[in-house]
Amino acid sequence: MENEELIRRARDGDRDAFVTLMRQNEEALHHMAWSMLRKNEDVADAMQETVLKAYRSISSLREPNYFRTWMFRILINECNTLLRGRKRTVSVADFPITASSANDYDRVDLRDAVDRLEEKQRTVVILHYFEDLSVAQTAQTLELTESAVKTRLMRARAALMQKFKSNPKGSMHYESV
Repeated sequence: MENEELIRRARDGDRDAFVTLMRQNEEALHHMAWSMLRKNEDVADAMQETVLKAYRSISSLREPNYFRTWMFRILINECNTLLRGRKRTVSVADFPITASSANDYDRVDLRDAVDRLEEKQRTVVILHYFEDLSVAQTAQTLELTESAVKTRLMRARAALMQKFKSNPKGSMHYESV
């Protein structure tokens, strides 16, 4: 069944269609929540609240083409609420300093490198490159201008390139990005 049709059915109250949509997007939403929260119990809380809020308000979704953007916006808001409510932030200092060694660039885990970016850069990279949202959709999801998204993407690419160039032997040592 076509995704747009599933979204329309879910919007019209079809629970099975909604469950199918959640299953299709679960992994992407989980990755985004993890990149922001870094704790399994917080990720579970954010995911649960996101699904509940989406289910309660899906009938108000006007444009089915923006379903993924809408879901990510709900999730990001939930993650930010958890972070504010617990008065803590995720900083690069919380991450391990050294990634696992690799013999060549093919074995470097790009996801691990992206996870070490500062939150603003990490979020736009994940949405744009890993979740295939356009610059416009990423901007809408994060409530930013398109130029702000492009700037963050440019800075993130520069930071990643700097980290990959800093150690040509393939062993990645990260400093705070």
